Amino acid sequence: MTAICSIIIFAVLNCYAVMELADFSIFSALFTVLGGLWFIIFNIFPSFKKQNTAKNKILYDGTRILKIFLSSAVLSIIFLFLIIFLFDFEVKDIIINSVIVVLCEFVLFWNGIIRVYCTSSQLGIKWRVLGIIFGLIPIIHLILLIKIISVTDREYKFELGKRQLEESRKDQKMCSTKYPILLVHGVFFRDSNFFNYWGRIPQTLENNGAKIYYGEQQSAASVEKSAEELTEKIRSVIAETNCEKVNIIAHSKGGLDSRYAISCLGADKYIASLTTVNTPHRGCQFAEYLLNKVPDSFRQGIADKYNKALKKLGDTNPDFLAAVNDLTASSCRALNEKCPDSPEVFYQSIGSKMKKAHNGQFPLNLSSMFVKMFDGANDGLVSEKSMKWGEKFTFLEPSGNRGISHGDVIDLNRENIKGFDVREFYVDVVHDLKDRGF
Repeated sequence: MTAICSIIIFAVLNCYAVMELADFSIFSALFTVLGGLWFIIFNIFPSFKKQNTAKNKILYDGTRILKIFLSSAVLSIIFLFLIIFLFDFEVKDIIINSVIVVLCEFVLFWNGIIRVYCTSSQLGIKWRVLGIIFGLIPIIHLILLIKIISVTDREYKFELGKRQLEESRKDQKMCSTKYPILLVHGVFFRDSNFFNYWGRIPQTLENNGAKIYYGEQQSAASVEKSAEELTEKIRSVIAETNCEKVNIIAHSKGGLDSRYAISCLGADKYIASLTTVNTPHRGCQFAEYLLNKVPDSFRQGIADKYNKALKKLGDTNPDFLAAVNDLTASSCRALNEKCPDSPEVFYQSIGSKMKKAHNGQFPLNLSSMFVKMFDGANDGLVSEKSMKWGEKFTFLEPSGNRGISHGDVIDLNRENIKGFDVREFYVDVVHDLKDRGF
């Protein structure tokens, strides 16, 4: 169907040349009028194919328009050479036809590119910026356009498959656990200020029957202070839902906050399970080395800047240095001695690693190299050996050279990674908790 549309669009764009070749017959004039009308309708309604979400519909339509733009533009260029060398066209006729083609292709391109730029999650900043910078450079713009079409087409098909899968199993309620899920964020982030820390994961879990709550502790504080806030949140969820307990899934420092709340603040009676995700249970030696080496004035200057920024993002009393100090190897050793596991709680952990530094988003692509020098294989911040805790440890290492970073494992960047469906992974994690009776 796309190929047929491309041929029709090509004919419509070159209507002036077609009419010249047909000597302005009634048929060619009728074709021109109807073709122009069809072109307008097509740009408003590129397809009448139903989609499961409005976003996927716009993405599909935008990708389809770009495919047709690319193919019709190539056909029009070939046709231009034909009418120049094979037909007896006057220069003015060639110019008029070329202007019509350029204007119509301009409409097609911007109609398609705006649709995919506004709806695609997988293009990211990188391909959007490259498209803007090199969009007017011959050859390079074609390569970039082919790449953009490839990314958005793959995204559409993947999201369509996801929706179909969820629709097919919606009655199974795979994630309807006995106790609700409490998602606990890591350091320097909030749960849902401006955007959801957990990406597309919460919505997917809810679509499969889960009840989701958030820790909502401040982004930068000591483990003890964060644990106090977290304990209050747990009590409020218990009071609100009469659920008796919750299942905690905690990322990064959130895992340490949760363990402290369980072991030292009496939250153990409210917790059925704790799943820590890429948590530095044994700390980071690189962080400790860095803190010990930099001058006090420099360290305090960085902390002041971070604290000022974090206040603007919602923290009432941020403490950058307290948060970072609690992630060092020596602090985590002390925490592990102080916080023995509760026999009332099921503990498990999840970990991952980046295979190449450039796989991570900034600043993980830089920090991973330094962490590797001190701690070995890591996810950009936390070493593999530091992540393991509890009765069960799941280590994520998809095939290929991509790897999974500290941010990838919670869908922070909303990126579809080949060989690792992050949303489906969490469905499996929560479904396992359900099967365990939690």
